[in-house]
Amino acid sequence: MPSNIFMDSVMVWAVILLICMTIGGYFMIRKFLKVLPKTDGRSKLDWQNHWVEASRHLWTDESKVFLDKLVKPVPGPFRDIAKHSIAAEIGRIALEDKAPEVTRDHCIKGYISATPKRDNKFLIAFLNKNQIDYKPYEHLMQK
Repeated sequence: MPSNIFMDSVMVWAVILLICMTIGGYFMIRKFLKVLPKTDGRSKLDWQNHWVEASRHLWTDESKVFLDKLVKPVPGPFRDIAKHSIAAEIGRIALEDKAPEVTRDHCIKGYISATPKRDNKFLIAFLNKNQIDYKPYEHLMQK
């Protein structure tokens, strides 16, 4: 009887370990794929860093606070990565518009386009909760 309990606990821990390794491997592969160069020779992370650095001078204190508000629903461990990705998209949009500074409009457009389409339901709920009118940006959301 005691050996059955021991073997059962070993099996449970083996399954838990396998699940944890699978989850970790999934995130490692995703990170690895972001680092691979695209046809233009730059990776997705290279482009994100480029847009963040190129638009750094356009950010005002107000737009930084608004970005922090936008990424607040993201779980803590992923918040910095999400903030960087969203800031890169906002910076790209602002630079392409040749704007003198990052505005609330740029932040909303960048937030919507940087958010995965599968999360649109949560995105809409968050925008409604914060009384942000997303109707002018619905074309950016593909349902």
